[in-house]
Amino acid sequence: MSLTSPGYRLSLVSFGDLPGWEKDDPRALFEAMARCLSHIRNAKPYRTGASGLTADDLLPLLAAAGDKSADIGAAEARVFFEDNCVPFRIVRDDTQPGLVTAFYEPEVEVSAQPDATFAHPFYFRPDDLMDLDENNRPAYMDSGYMFGRKTPSGVTEYPDRKAIDQGFLAGRNLEIAWARSKVDVFFAHIQGAARLRYPDGGIRRITYAAKAGHPFSPIGKLLIDLGEIDRERISMQSIRKWLTENPAKVDEILWHNRSYIFFRDADVSDDSLGPIAAAKVPLVAGRSLAVDRMIHTFGYPFFIHAPSLLHLDHGQPFARLMLALDTGSAIVGPSRGDIFTGSGYEAGEYAGTVRNEADFYILIPKAAASRFGA
Repeated sequence: MSLTSPGYRLSLVSFGDLPGWEKDDPRALFEAMARCLSHIRNAKPYRTGASGLTADDLLPLLAAAGDKSADIGAAEARVFFEDNCVPFRIVRDDTQPGLVTAFYEPEVEVSAQPDATFAHPFYFRPDDLMDLDENNRPAYMDSGYMFGRKTPSGVTEYPDRKAIDQGFLAGRNLEIAWARSKVDVFFAHIQGAARLRYPDGGIRRITYAAKAGHPFSPIGKLLIDLGEIDRERISMQSIRKWLTENPAKVDEILWHNRSYIFFRDADVSDDSLGPIAAAKVPLVAGRSLAVDRMIHTFGYPFFIHAPSLLHLDHGQPFARLMLALDTGSAIVGPSRGDIFTGSGYEAGEYAGTVRNEADFYILIPKAAASRFGA
């Protein structure tokens, strides 16, 4: 196996080269790794990314993790990874640093029925939405389109956010619940999951099921390009503030992002767990990472060092071992990641301002690491 892939290479390092490794406490990864092992064995293996690392390569590490006692200490947890893995730094060919942002599971006030206050729906996946691949995607469609609309005359692009907001799906009984604000719905789309809180206090959890297929277009970049928000001030909070102060322009801005997300019900029985993500296991707050699944394979540990990211660790530089459990339309590239900060308002406050340069290291199980020059 080559050390290089298009656009990046893996550089062999030691655990002593990982800044902050000696202070990290990766014990929270073990339970998530056990769930990954169960999914691979009992459901199906994770798709292999362009890195060439497979679910089979990962199995010895996951199985060994399952043998660890729940009451081990942080130092023993670090020794486990040192004994079973080899770290490699992900180095981009253009020498540019990696980038981390963050996401969370928002809590949205909803109603089971629409009215003058609750008028903006979350939708289940429509039955005319079909998965696309190289075998059934029409030639005129970009290869990035992973979903399309099935019609009697063939496959077409699915209507976009504007068309759906204007009623394309009305009358098809696809509504899950109705929110007060289309901005709340929009940001739930960005996060890919939500906890829906009903007036009686009941909670319903929803998570990503599919999307309309159109490319993701960040509205933050649009607001920067329009001169509405300075680049250095852009964040989820500043975007929300601008939308609140400019209600007449909300549709114009939101419709710039043609991508539209559909949801399915998710397990809410254990409130301490995060939403079920693309890896089909619950996310762990502060320890789950969304990665580019075209490059990376779910279930692998990544050590992320972001010296300028201070507010997630009480003023200390972010330096944590994380597990690749999710992906996202905006997460593109070998050293691009999205940190899951948890659920609810406070998690959103933490997530909304994360946009920091970071060094990415992948921990490869020892047997597989020999293919990469270890």
